[in-house]
Amino acid sequence: MRKFLFLFLFLFLFLFPYVSFSQNMILDNYREAKDKLAQIYLNKPITFYCGCSFDMNSPDWNSCNYKPKKNIKRASRIEWEHVVPTSEFGRTFTSWKNGHPMCITSKGKHFKGRRCAQKVSREFRLMYSDLYNLQPSIGEVNEVRSNYPFGSILGEKREFGSCDVEVKNRIFEPPSNRLGDIARTYLYMDLVYPDRNIFKSISKDQIAVWNKADPVDEWECRRADLIKLIQGSSNPIVEAACLNL
Repeated sequence: MRKFLFLFLFLFLFLFPYVSFSQNMILDNYREAKDKLAQIYLNKPITFYCGCSFDMNSPDWNSCNYKPKKNIKRASRIEWEHVVPTSEFGRTFTSWKNGHPMCITSKGKHFKGRRCAQKVSREFRLMYSDLYNLQPSIGEVNEVRSNYPFGSILGEKREFGSCDVEVKNRIFEPPSNRLGDIARTYLYMDLVYPDRNIFKSISKDQIAVWNKADPVDEWECRRADLIKLIQGSSNPIVEAACLNL
């Protein structure tokens, strides 16, 4: 019965991709979103890419044999990374691209980009603060990932100790045990925020492969449940996968 329900929901999501699903309609403050996630991760304080344990805002390098490459300051703190980069969907907002009459400094200088979108667009702030798209990362890794697309890189040139990430030619390769989490985040964001450029830098075919290669685990399902309680909206992609766990 559970397999039937999972198959039904899976086919429904992909045969009817433009059905309106519940978006984040509560959290429109990124700082508050980070505070809420920090509370959720008291249940499992492990960084997304490197698998390091962390306490409050500081990762434990020894727990995962992490070795900073250059930026000791950012390597010493936890940052909340957008899996789907803000710049990808942000550029679909007019205020990001062109600015807005309200986006002007005290010296009369106009500005645009993220700062302007945050100032004038609640729709952007809600999307920017969506908890399902945020993951804890060692700051230095977040810095290196930047807004680079995910992809595969030949070889295993690791630059952060045992942390299984590689960066080359503006491509960021995540560890294999995070491919499914990333895929389901992209599928979720594309589903609930249609026409927002979610798949600009990665193909749906690649995401489908990653989704299958790395199924959900108990923590991904539990995380989604906890976010739903706070954000008031569900992640139907993860919920469907968890039916078959």
